[in-house]
Amino acid sequence: MKKKYILLALLAFTVSSCKKSFLDLHPLDTTSPDKFYQTDAQIKSAVAAAYVPLRDLFLNDYYITEMRSDNTHYQNYPSNRGTAYTQKENVSDWVDDSNNAQTNLIYWDCYLGISRCNIIIGRLPQAASATAAVIANVDGQAKFLRAWNYFKLVRLYGGVPLYLTEVTKAEDAFVKRSTVDQVYTQIIADANDAIRELAPPTTFPQTGAATKGSATMLLAEVYMVQKKYAEAETLLTSLAGMGYGLNATYASAFLTTNKNSKESIFEVQFLEGTAAGTAPSNFIYQFLPRVTTTTLIKGNATATAAIGGWNTPSPDLIAAYEAGDQRLDASIAIAEGSYNASDQLVVTANKSIVGYTPAAGKIGVPYAKKYLHTPHVTTNNTNDNWPVYRYAEALLLLAEAQNEQGKSPLTALNAVRTRAGLLGSTETNQANLRTIIMHERRVELAFEDKRWGDLQRTGTALAVMQAYGIKAKSTYYTAVPANAFNITADKLIYPIPFTDIGLYPDLTQNPGY
Repeated sequence: MKKKYILLALLAFTVSSCKKSFLDLHPLDTTSPDKFYQTDAQIKSAVAAAYVPLRDLFLNDYYITEMRSDNTHYQNYPSNRGTAYTQKENVSDWVDDSNNAQTNLIYWDCYLGISRCNIIIGRLPQAASATAAVIANVDGQAKFLRAWNYFKLVRLYGGVPLYLTEVTKAEDAFVKRSTVDQVYTQIIADANDAIRELAPPTTFPQTGAATKGSATMLLAEVYMVQKKYAEAETLLTSLAGMGYGLNATYASAFLTTNKNSKESIFEVQFLEGTAAGTAPSNFIYQFLPRVTTTTLIKGNATATAAIGGWNTPSPDLIAAYEAGDQRLDASIAIAEGSYNASDQLVVTANKSIVGYTPAAGKIGVPYAKKYLHTPHVTTNNTNDNWPVYRYAEALLLLAEAQNEQGKSPLTALNAVRTRAGLLGSTETNQANLRTIIMHERRVELAFEDKRWGDLQRTGTALAVMQAYGIKAKSTYYTAVPANAFNITADKLIYPIPFTDIGLYPDLTQNPGY
């Protein structure tokens, strides 16, 4: 990100050094930045742009969250040992470093979003032609997005540089790391501003913009990380009064025909199509096995064989579902067939995972079915949004907050369980309930990039992943990489990108990298 700021600064210097006749070539129909942030329409357009980096982020986030955990892995691909492929494997194998493109991308995407928010927040006071209500709403959205991005950064990388104003000159781009506590102080301040300035959703489906509910959920999760359970409980309890609730079935929460429903507290917006203004997703193509054709799975276009094979459900996750849990069939399916000489699966059947037994001479490969929705016309061009916060998660966080205070969490917990077709829990022991709630989060939120954060937040990441690593070495490899799953406490956060430290040596690296 700093490199971009330096380039922008050099570009600005170059332009200012040019002759006036050159500057006169600037298109007359383009609004300059100094005049842009003035009207309701302009500031709404500006804040819409602050959401865009979330699309790139969530097209890559699962590599460093879900695949870092015991939920998913990747399918071996001996035919492709290119850097772009192996670096993704390295994150899941715990052998990544500060040059890893996947861990660096999330860092940069977060700061791109933060940069756009800082510009908006800083320029709103000069929006002379905008109305007070729109200014407050836009400020609230920008504060929510800035807080969310910093929350993402602090959990994945530790204390990070705090940029809170627009960078207008190169030297402003060089900021030392703040402490974890300082970052959280800013997150809480921004989230509280967003709660104050934003309104609850008025209708469902919602527009997709952040609401008071989005900011409330964010702040509640922050308080859960900080073990401020009473504060989190108050916030989470307020969400029902804003109109949120569970959809009738688990699968319906992810339907492309049910976007931004009453269960959605915040989701990243994607739109299928090739026309201007569309922004398609392609999660399912990444999560399918590497196949020669998707016809038997999706009934339409042929996929590029090399794109799939990621975020594959682990045997550990599959075994975690209880008998009768409807979320298993809604979340995971089996592509059955055999591999060819190019390490691609020739699919002969698409089957339910429930009670699955491979046909004679066939291999069954599980994949994340949650984002499999038809019809769509074009390969890698789907209409699925990404769920960031759902009301089901709010209920499970509420159950956890109540349990940690010695209160009964059964009402919130069992609302999620019974929707999944399971009997409600009658457990009263706090320690046992702690395990039950974490198990419930795992299966309810599988493939939503929550598991790694849960392991970190509950202090169980090191023990769980060290135990999982032993199983993984005997499950996933024909030849076990010597350094795979060498899990130490230092690796519980990711490194600061090497390129950023190269630009600014005072930006210290995390221990162990």
